[in-house]
Amino acid sequence: MTSAQVDTEKTSEASEEGYERGLGSRQVQMIAIGGAIGVGLFLGAGANIAKAGPSLILMYALAGAIVFFIMRALGELLLYRPVSGSFAEYSREFVGPFFGYFTGWTYWLMWVVTGMAELTAAAIYVHFWFPHIPQWVTALVFLVILFGVNLISVKLFGELEFWFSMVKVTALIGMIVIGLGVLTFGFSSAGDTATVSNLWQFDGFFPKGIGSSLMTLQGVMFAYLAVELVGVTAGESEDPEKTLPKAINTLPWRIALFYVGALTVILCVVKWTEFAPGVSPFVEAFAKIGIPAGAGIVNFVVLTAALSSCNSGMYSTGRMLRTLAESGEAPKGFRKLSATKTPALGITVSVLFMGIGVVLNYIVPEKAFGYVTSVATAAGIWTWLMILVSHVLYRRAVRAGRLPASAFPAPGGAVCSWIAIVFLLFVTGLIAYDADSRVCLYVMAGWAVALGIGWAVLKTRNPQVAERREQPVLEKV
Repeated sequence: MTSAQVDTEKTSEASEEGYERGLGSRQVQMIAIGGAIGVGLFLGAGANIAKAGPSLILMYALAGAIVFFIMRALGELLLYRPVSGSFAEYSREFVGPFFGYFTGWTYWLMWVVTGMAELTAAAIYVHFWFPHIPQWVTALVFLVILFGVNLISVKLFGELEFWFSMVKVTALIGMIVIGLGVLTFGFSSAGDTATVSNLWQFDGFFPKGIGSSLMTLQGVMFAYLAVELVGVTAGESEDPEKTLPKAINTLPWRIALFYVGALTVILCVVKWTEFAPGVSPFVEAFAKIGIPAGAGIVNFVVLTAALSSCNSGMYSTGRMLRTLAESGEAPKGFRKLSATKTPALGITVSVLFMGIGVVLNYIVPEKAFGYVTSVATAAGIWTWLMILVSHVLYRRAVRAGRLPASAFPAPGGAVCSWIAIVFLLFVTGLIAYDADSRVCLYVMAGWAVALGIGWAVLKTRNPQVAERREQPVLEKV
């Protein structure tokens, strides 16, 4: 089989999944940008600034470099074989059937628990303007609207996500421009104290010590969750060979601008000692500058970020359940597509679980949000690790001549993937060290036991589910 024939077979495989190629370049680009900007930045950065001071900028830059390694590894795999539910498929192919099964269900769990938190958070943000409306009503309305959007078509999902991302991007760029104006021209009430020296003149760049700065990495990694969503769109992108590399290659400047750039400007305009946990650094900065209705503007942006995350969760969970069903690792009913070519049953079941989360959040203390985000982080780290391990094994197969080379090779090859693997294991160690976030590892251990039992039952009923799915062997020509 020639390389061209292999490429043709891969393209055919992607098109035969049954999905509509309804996501254009404009939408994929914005989904990629939106995935890198979430509630973890708008709200979580406040607590992390209090822990690490200005050094948080360095932590975001360091984690951002690792995330870029992960995305380039994923990009190489996507151009080798662009399929929806990519993480589970690559884990199944390169690491083994059980790991594909485990990764698919764990990624589903990540988005379900994230959806629970984001949906309730969105209701709290609306409560800022309309305190007389019960939160459960707002949460239910958002749940139904986003559910309908995801059922109608992938084009509508992509369009809604485009505008959600546009709001977040516009707000961040506006904050950066205004902050630079304050630093340069000294206008507003913050002009007298705004200076670049705020980054080091209050107990230095590492005011709480390097150890305290490193402990923020777990929260920083949560802020980057969802960048891999581009991989889930592979089966529904109009031209994945062009749109996916472009979306991934623009990741460094997105991280540099929206994370490192925005935080640098904010910490120059407002002293880091004025930030506190539970308060958005953007709200604090707008208030310090004296922008009218600044709190309301940021509240709207954060609401948008929460709805965007929930919208993405509904999209990805439905696709992942269908991938699992196609492999015999979930009920067969999840394989069916609706008349609009969406995995309606998978989306519906996922939404029901998210809805349960809305109810549970009434009886669970506020600390539950911290637990939910730590569980999502642990599930996300597992997904990223499987991407990296799959990439290392894929490169090994390419060198041995067993598989064709990807059209989008990762710079540094497997070396950068090994660096990222070590980093993610280090962050897992930090999670284990922190008493507050350690609970997520207990949850993941319980989840692993449950999936292990499920796998044993699956193998008993259908032994073929444990067979490795081999891809075409590249013959020398």
